[in-house]
Amino acid sequence: MEIKALIIDDEPLARNVIIQYAKKIESLKIICACENAMEAFDVLNTKTIDLIFLDINMPGLSGISFLKSLKHPPLVIFTTAYTEYALEGFELDAIDYLKKPFSFERFLKALNKASELLKLKIPQEAGKDPSTDTEKEKYIFVKANKKTYKIYFRDIMFIEGLGDYIKIHLKDRHIVTNLTMKKIQDILPEKEFFRIHKSFIIAVQPIELIEGNMVRINKIKIPIGNRYRQDFFKIVNRRVV
Repeated sequence: MEIKALIIDDEPLARNVIIQYAKKIESLKIICACENAMEAFDVLNTKTIDLIFLDINMPGLSGISFLKSLKHPPLVIFTTAYTEYALEGFELDAIDYLKKPFSFERFLKALNKASELLKLKIPQEAGKDPSTDTEKEKYIFVKANKKTYKIYFRDIMFIEGLGDYIKIHLKDRHIVTNLTMKKIQDILPEKEFFRIHKSFIIAVQPIELIEGNMVRINKIKIPIGNRYRQDFFKIVNRRVV
């Protein structure tokens, strides 16, 4: 699996270190190395990027501010000499934090995390009979209890956030896996799933009814958070007849 990466760092030496490390990894392709965040906006608007190696302390727009400005950011690994930004970085769902100078082994460990997350984004099965297109045979693989489970999107009722873990509620069971709500939201089809609460993402198809600030799915009542209420009801009202 090829990983298309973008480097954003104002230090030429730091950019070169990542470029040299990347040359040792066949699956990692550096699409561009930018010296500031503004230059990176142009790249993201014209190129497909899976992963960003992002410096934090840069002139003009910082790495933190840059990441906050992206509506649907790629995976991010922070690369910085300043440890005081680590907590804020992880709160933004960065998958790792490399403190300069970092070794190739540490770089590879961070890249492996990115690779595992990207493998969850499995494309629609090739060669499927067009007559069954409405079935949406899309799926992901998740790890739990030392096993790897194949989960079809159509079988997901809702997803519950549990800190650094999520509980995927299916029609007849649930699976707990080490994944954040932000990461699973990026993977799920936007038209089929909505985040209605900081701790809940729901599938549209199994909704039974909406009453007040609650959604009922499979006889379970799920709260609608104030932050998500307006956007959710905009979508619902478009389908009201």
